[in-house]
Amino acid sequence: MCNRPRLVGSWTAQAMRRYPAMWILQNAEPGPEAVTFRVAPGTIKTVGRAPRADFIVEAALVSRLHCRLEVTDDRIDVIDLSSTNGTYVNGKRIERARMRSGDLLQVGRLALKVERVPHES
Repeated sequence: MCNRPRLVGSWTAQAMRRYPAMWILQNAEPGPEAVTFRVAPGTIKTVGRAPRADFIVEAALVSRLHCRLEVTDDRIDVIDLSSTNGTYVNGKRIERARMRSGDLLQVGRLALKVERVPHES
């Protein structure tokens, strides 16, 4: 079994015209396995181990469908999908939380720093 999460999601030309920024979630700690997820405002994505998840994370303690991300221009709402080991934002277990740039999302043993990045013209 591969421990490398699959990257799904892209910042398309259409999204760049419609939204002034995008969101990047990437490893909070440096390591050999770089993980980067990019999401555009206006999207809803799921995170988990299952092949049907939008962002597949094959890591310890991650549920098949772990959490859902609802993305807007100024925030990401994260909703735990009854995961076995919980979803954490800034170290606090949540059922639902609003994340902003600089926050830390943890699913299983994977910690992702959340950043809002303006797109380059």
